[in-house]
Parts: sequence; structure tokens; C-alpha cells
Amino acid sequence: MEDIKAEISLEELADLPEDTRLLVDVRDEVSMSYGTIPGAVRIPDLMEQAERNALPKDRRLILFCMHGTQSLPLAEALRNLGYQAYNLKNGYGAWLLKNLTPADRSAEIENALRRVRRFHEKLMSPFTRAVKEYHLLQPGDRVAVCISGGKDSMLMAKLFQELQRHRKFPFELKFLVMDPGYNELNRVIIETNASALGIPITVFKTAVFDIVDRIPRSPCYLCARMRRGHLYRQAKEMGCNKIALGHHYDDVIETILMGMLWSGQFQTMMPKVHSQNFEGMELIRPMSLIREDDIKAWRDYHGLHFIQCACHFTDTCSSCREDGAPVSKRMETKQLIRKLHETNPDVEANLYNTARCVNLEKILGYRQNGVEYSFLDHY
Repeated sequence: MEDIKAEISLEELADLPEDTRLLVDVRDEVSMSYGTIPGAVRIPDLMEQAERNALPKDRRLILFCMHGTQSLPLAEALRNLGYQAYNLKNGYGAWLLKNLTPADRSAEIENALRRVRRFHEKLMSPFTRAVKEYHLLQPGDRVAVCISGGKDSMLMAKLFQELQRHRKFPFELKFLVMDPGYNELNRVIIETNASALGIPITVFKTAVFDIVDRIPRSPCYLCARMRRGHLYRQAKEMGCNKIALGHHYDDVIETILMGMLWSGQFQTMMPKVHSQNFEGMELIRPMSLIREDDIKAWRDYHGLHFIQCACHFTDTCSSCREDGAPVSKRMETKQLIRKLHETNPDVEANLYNTARCVNLEKILGYRQNGVEYSFLDHY
């Protein structure tokens, strides 16, 4: 292939011998952890290293982000510095679409949950334990399993199916997908993965993304609130009394630390919550004892590829930060916990246990049912 343009297609990439190219994912570390092209690397401070001639000039550097919007100008900048740099046309999204597996793999995946020891111990067992310990299911429940399209909610759906097959009492499942304004790629990925995993989804549309896209700063909180409201409403219309979300153990401890550091309050994601706006509805989180690394191991074992976040911000690659800086407080907190883990391997367990072991005799005050209490009330 002649070095005459700064962009190549997947077909042209396949024609390049592996020892002549280097795939470079320019997205941030967290985004890359959700999935990337096999063999790709992330190079921190990419342009700084390029200016110091620290990148290989004897290999073609194939840059990509989610949709190819951020990586294209970077490839052009590298070419101006004398590198053989190219942008992968349409980015990781194009590769993902081409490498999805539409065939039904449900039997294989279900068998692994039962027979692969790690998955049974790290996924199925803590899922079942959370259901029992927190009384998340009752006879006759009709649960709307809410699927966003990511690894967490897709796994939750499979674990619910397994639990239902071995149930000790009757309950019903509805697998609910809200389309808040997905682009075509994300919609296809969700539907293809659901088919491959044997998950019979029901999809309904809303205009959430169009609304929050007009908010200039920090739209994520409003987006989450609006999406949850739509899920409650749709689930209730379908006759469900509960919605299930795929928040995991790491989400729980990140929420604890985020509240302390950024909001000046101590709180966490509860395993179950009564809806304040939809009478008789309850939200449950049966994944709250499952570690994110174990979910990733399950995903990678089966070679599955899911979307990260399908909002307009990731569609335009706003998460592709050249300097590697976190783009949200949750990402920043995730990185902080990872750093603390290097010197204290028990940091995650300690954070989780703080929500279990609150000593009311050793705190200045607390709030219950909207009423403020002080330690002086019982001093």
C-alpha cells in the first residue's frame, strides 16, 4: 500500500503484515478497557512522545478512536512530524460492527456460567447471594431487566435467566432496552449481542439524548434521571413491579468515595430502593457483589464486544483525551481507587464495608426520612 493518504479502511488494514504496523488506540484508559481492537496499544502523551522522536518511524502507526473523529487530526499531525501515520476510517466502531457474532451462542455462554469454576464462583454465586441477602426477589415478582447495551447489563440478563431456570419460586422477566437516541451503530450492536446471547429484548424509543445534548455542562446526572424515569414508566406499563439495573461492586464503592470527596456526604448505591415517583415500583441491583474485573474476564473469555456509553458525547469522541485525563468524576474516582490499591490491596473491601459498619456513636450527624439528627441529641 502506498503512503499517499492519512486514512485507511479495515480492508486495507487487513492487507498490512502485522510486523509492519502498530495499532494505537487514542481513547482514554477507561474507554479502552471497555473494549479495543486486539493487539492495539495506548500511548500516553502521544504527541509529546512524537515530538521527542520516541515513536517508531519504521512502522505504520494506525490510529483510531470510537468513530475516527479524534484520531484523524492526530494522524495528520504525526505525518507532519515525519511519521507513517494513518487514521482507521470510522474507527473502533467500524471494526466492532464487522466483528460482531450474530450466531446464537447462548448455550455456550450459559454452559460456561455453570461449569467454568471462575464464572460460577465470581459471577453466579455473588449474584445469587445478593438476591438472597438483600431479599431482591419475591414470589410473583415481574422484573424489568434494564439493558443499556454494555457488558454489565448484558451479563445481568444472562444471570437472571440462569436464576429463573433454577428458581425455587415463580417470577417473570422482561428484558427492556430503552433507545434514548442511539446512532445506527450502537443500536445494531445491542440487537446483535442480544440475539447472540439469547436475550429476547423489548426496545422502546425516547428523546433523552436530544434533550440533554442541549445542556452545556455536566449533563450526565440529568440524563441518568430521565432514563430511569422512562424505564420505570415503561416497566409499569408492562405490568412489572421492579426494575433491575446492572450496577456492580465497583460502582458501589466509587459512589461512596465520590459522595465523600465531591459532595460532602456519605451515601452509596443501595441494593434496592422504593421508587418515589412510581407507586409500587422498586429498583434492585443484583450485581452489587460482583467485581468489574470478573465481568471483563467473562466478556473477554467469550470474545464479546459491547458498547461503552452510547450518548452523543462518546459519539463525538469527547472521551478521547490525548492527555489521558479523566472526563468525569466517576472516571477520576475509579483511577484514584486503582492508585490506592497499589499500596493497599484491601482498599476496595474497606470502602464497601464502610457502608455496612457505620457507627452512629462516632459520627457528627445523620439524616433519616428527611429529618436531621445530631450526636448532641443523645449525648
